Amino acid sequence: RGNNLGPITARSNKSQSPDHFLCTRLISEAKTGEATTQSGIFPVYLHPTAAPGELLSLDDHASAPGGRRPNLSPDFITDFSGRLNLSFIPDGKGDLKKTFGPEDVFAYAYAIFHAPSYRNRYAEFLKIDFPRLPLTSDLALFRKLCGLGEVLVGLHLMERDGATPARFPVKGSNEVEKVRYEPGTEGGRVWINTTQYFADVPEDVWAFHVGGYQVCQKWLKDRKGRVLDHGDLTHYRRVVAALGDTIRLMAEVDETIEAVGSWPLK
Repeated sequence: RGNNLGPITARSNKSQSPDHFLCTRLISEAKTGEATTQSGIFPVYLHPTAAPGELLSLDDHASAPGGRRPNLSPDFITDFSGRLNLSFIPDGKGDLKKTFGPEDVFAYAYAIFHAPSYRNRYAEFLKIDFPRLPLTSDLALFRKLCGLGEVLVGLHLMERDGATPARFPVKGSNEVEKVRYEPGTEGGRVWINTTQYFADVPEDVWAFHVGGYQVCQKWLKDRKGRVLDHGDLTHYRRVVAALGDTIRLMAEVDETIEAVGSWPLK
């Protein structure tokens, strides 16, 4: 409801790697976040509702603009506020000098969950329970991870463009017939039929998984037999660019955490 957003993840993971992290502004299909089990959305904001004929209390309306409130427990807010020595604001983002908000917490969490070292260190726990969020008392680290997380969120919501979109250089029918990957040539080619392909798709981007799905392959295979229009072609090119930036940013998150002494966070 409203301009909401939130992470998608799952209680368990039976895939080969713990990659069950995504985000959305919309209601999502139950296996969006993890192919092997049910996933869930954790909205940043809650909108109080009342039964028919009942009125919301003043407290329900007073928490934030429009009556929405942050989906964070008071104990968590008190704990994290104390660690960072920042005041919590109930809506949006803070200045990260004196204040922080629910969207800062989300960006920080999203960065943490995309750290390869986090996924490796806690892999066994991520197989059997919801991800746990390590908290830091290092304000500089928090600021840096908020920034990296915000960029990742923008890429995954397709609200921000990646640096290097793929090319689609050959005219033709645009019909998806048989999808195959050819490494090396033109930076990596993803063929959709015998004459047409996307170029500049690096091998690590082609192989990248989210929620147990190989993104670049699955998107096209789900459209087998379809003629791709201009919007489809543009979208796929942007997906390739977003995944390329994601891989780079994941490495930067790890480097940022390593620079302060790695895990566990302090």
